[in-house]
Amino acid sequence: MSDIKKAVVLLSGGLDSATCLAIARHQGYECYAITFDYGQRHESELAAARRVVDALGAMELKTIHINLGDIGGSALTDRSIEVPLGPTEGIPVTYVPARN
Repeated sequence: MSDIKKAVVLLSGGLDSATCLAIARHQGYECYAITFDYGQRHESELAAARRVVDALGAMELKTIHINLGDIGGSALTDRSIEVPLGPTEGIPVTYVPARN
């Protein structure tokens, strides 16, 4: 059996998941990152995940494609729903059900 410590990190590209990857790498883990393409309007989350992987030296980044539109609609995944410019009351239309 190999002595190599391995870890899978769910990586959004944000600060929390980037920190998890950094800690795992610092502790000597060979890391494999997974991110999700849920049909978001902007590719910035996916690009951020790629930059984090490149900067911190994960072995691989896998992108899993899922259709959250089957669960519920959101202005971030459905181009027919306008993104509001100001604050709104209640659950915002930019909320993506089951994203986190």
